[in-house]
Amino acid sequence: MLNTFLKGEKGTRLRFMGMLLNAMLVLLSVFTLTQKGLNFGLDFTGGYLTEFTTSQSVELKELQSFIAKNHNGEFELTAQGNSHFQLREAPSASATANSLNWQSAVTQNDDINAQVLSSAYIGSQVGDELFDQGCLAMFAAMIAVMIYLAVRFEWRLAVGSVVALVHDLILVLGLFSLLQIEFNLTVLASLLAIIGYSLNDSIIVGDRVRELLRVQSNNVLSPATIINNAIKSTLTRTLITSGTTLATVASVWLLAGAPLQGFAIALFTGIVVGTFSSICIAATLPELLGLSAKNYEVKVDAHTQTLLDMP
Repeated sequence: MLNTFLKGEKGTRLRFMGMLLNAMLVLLSVFTLTQKGLNFGLDFTGGYLTEFTTSQSVELKELQSFIAKNHNGEFELTAQGNSHFQLREAPSASATANSLNWQSAVTQNDDINAQVLSSAYIGSQVGDELFDQGCLAMFAAMIAVMIYLAVRFEWRLAVGSVVALVHDLILVLGLFSLLQIEFNLTVLASLLAIIGYSLNDSIIVGDRVRELLRVQSNNVLSPATIINNAIKSTLTRTLITSGTTLATVASVWLLAGAPLQGFAIALFTGIVVGTFSSICIAATLPELLGLSAKNYEVKVDAHTQTLLDMP
């Protein structure tokens, strides 16, 4: 049924409408990032990290409510097991007093009977170094992708793939900024995974477009029709791959718990927007830049042409 929407002018119109929608979402994401910024986690901002165990199984929500009564600042409590917990506190002047208050409360409560295993302070300098190294890794991945695309594709298809890749990253960052979801090292790792996944989708569509352009070197079909045919021929494979991957990521999102929730949200969003961008941007932008079958015609010099014309 989806293939019927990609036939003729209707398919071309849908692709251009999708590209316009994506451009609006990018502008909205950039605006959100400039106004609200990202909610950096303790991996980047620094703070206090405390691990403790309880003598019996305690519900995470109940323990969180109990600690909140004895803690005046912001904190994040995650369960590492049935009776193993990890609490993170933002750095502040009252953090030390807050730590003593809630630690005394959970260790002296008979129902919880907690035992503190370790308590450490993560300096902001370490967080800055981790952030710089993570951004450097993402930048290096982008440069490697650009070099690969420049060698593999004609420049119009390469530009479309790069723009689609940047679009995917901006939308994911915009979502995290809009919802103020914690941005930590696992989310940064998911951005690197999104780069690879988005590139894979764009290359598959771009390869099919290039093959059909070479076959239609006699210019019988228009570039728009060729691109529509290329998308139709890869659509089923794209939907199956994206669907199975989304099911796996959704399982991690729902079942893996709070430590991997940000990672799963980022990866889920990146797969969804990456699938659409491979159609609406990676395949559509080259058409706007003038991609045609002439770009893949074999150039023959005068001497070779003379030899070919000889009886």
